[in-house]
Amino acid sequence: MQIRHSTNPKDAKHYDTNRLRDEYLIDSLMRADEICLVYSQIDRVITGGAMPVNSELTLAAGDALRASSFLQRRELGIINVGGSGQVKVGDKEYSLSKLECLYLGRGEPDPTFSSDDSAQPALFYMVSTPAHKEYPSVKSTQADANAIHLGSLETSNKRTIFQYIHEKGVPSCQLVMGLTILDTGSVWNTFPAHTHDRRMEVYFYFNLGEQDRVMHLMGEPDETRHIVVKNHQAVLSPSWSIHSGAGTRNYGFIWAMAGENQAFDDMDAIDLNNFR
Repeated sequence: MQIRHSTNPKDAKHYDTNRLRDEYLIDSLMRADEICLVYSQIDRVITGGAMPVNSELTLAAGDALRASSFLQRRELGIINVGGSGQVKVGDKEYSLSKLECLYLGRGEPDPTFSSDDSAQPALFYMVSTPAHKEYPSVKSTQADANAIHLGSLETSNKRTIFQYIHEKGVPSCQLVMGLTILDTGSVWNTFPAHTHDRRMEVYFYFNLGEQDRVMHLMGEPDETRHIVVKNHQAVLSPSWSIHSGAGTRNYGFIWAMAGENQAFDDMDAIDLNNFR
């Protein structure tokens, strides 16, 4: 498990491209027959990916958590962005097709991951946060999610937000998680952008071709920077940073938040005149 430390916005404005990428970009999450994990000290979020091809993979605590099991003090959200697969948790087994979500509550046994077809392996993207109590483990499909339609083709940001783990959906301690799909012809996400000082966020991009890229915008509104992002890469966003992007084509991204509250609309919109 890789460890990332928190950063100060006064320091971040002096970072060059390589330093920005080292601090905030998670560039390799899906590797065959591996579980890749990044522990960020920004709200203690763990971002990970599991790609079972030829063998079953188990998510264990490892040395970093000093716990008897991964979910001893944590909760976990999982969204599959690949072929169909299985998540086993003790004597329970959950089948996840593409873009289906699974929430695992505190105290559950270490989950294992497998694919139905090694030629089209499942790609399990996951985000974990500390948890103070147990909530039931629940599977959620796109049909179960709360769908919100936003934007327009005229502004190149027509998109649908699918809320899975949130205040009025799958309950959790602090994790909020869902995904956004941009319509064909739209390339902008979350712009005009915002910040939410009480929560951090992680963006994971998917549905991008080999030659496609997203210019992910971050930083304080008057000190913006960008990170060039490929398919299946993620960006950590501290609470002081905007999080937005424009791609070479339409795409999808999974968003996950952790922090002080779970209010989806607790955000501070930024006036376009204040962007620099």
